[in-house]
Amino acid sequence: MVDFRSTDLIMEEHELKKYLQEYKNGDKPWDVENHARLVTSMIHFIGSTDSELRDKLIYSTFCQLAIDNQLGHDLLNDLLDYSLSDDMLFKGIGENGTDTVFTRAFSSLVIAVILYKDNEDDFLPRDAVYKAKDLLINYINSERDLRGFVPVKGWAHSIAHVADAFDELILNKKMEQKDYLDMLPPLWEKVFVSDSVYVHGEDERMITPILAMLEKGLDLVEIEHLLKGIPAELKRRKEQVEEENYWFLEANCKTFLKSFYVKISSREELISLRRNIELCLSEL
Repeated sequence: MVDFRSTDLIMEEHELKKYLQEYKNGDKPWDVENHARLVTSMIHFIGSTDSELRDKLIYSTFCQLAIDNQLGHDLLNDLLDYSLSDDMLFKGIGENGTDTVFTRAFSSLVIAVILYKDNEDDFLPRDAVYKAKDLLINYINSERDLRGFVPVKGWAHSIAHVADAFDELILNKKMEQKDYLDMLPPLWEKVFVSDSVYVHGEDERMITPILAMLEKGLDLVEIEHLLKGIPAELKRRKEQVEEENYWFLEANCKTFLKSFYVKISSREELISLRRNIELCLSEL
């Protein structure tokens, strides 16, 4: 069992970056003898403000190692548990505009990778998958830092990343259709953002798990009901926010609806959904 909280194994940040650059370029093989040290160091620096290290090296290497079966099932189980912790997914939760968002957002992606691997190999206990579901719901409800691309520091993209994790959850064989009704409301709620306008494709990433729910058996009526409620919900919220923030809110809703419409435009079985979106847009 790897103790991800221990700092005894942690490499220096520059040392880790140099090694991962050489590994990615094919100049060095994966150091099997120092496997635990490398993985522990990677997870320790998953929230680095160095975008190359965080995104191009650590996250991409995690993906490659998982795909190549170089991360054992026991290790992935431990890594999932740690990624869901206060040190990772909930580090600095509630903050806005601080660097802790990078740890939270990239913890979501690590969780998504582990769930993706479980969808292939079926190694996670059912309780671990349901713990991930409950904590991801708690996280998306609590996340306040909705920045996409941050100048100099690169991608935060917290909502897009957690949407990816939800997508992998929905595809998991251990989930039941009734569980989708727990996940749909918090995802839908993130459409109604009034602090800023989504400009980095967050709407499309949120639509992906919603469509996955429908493909896995969620009743179409559930989405139609939410669509029909958007005009009234906007009217209600208009009384609660400043005028500029209302225009942010309306822009986010319209962008989401238009992206949703395009995503399902060629699917005849969803024609009633398209009509509901058309009607909703005509009322905004």
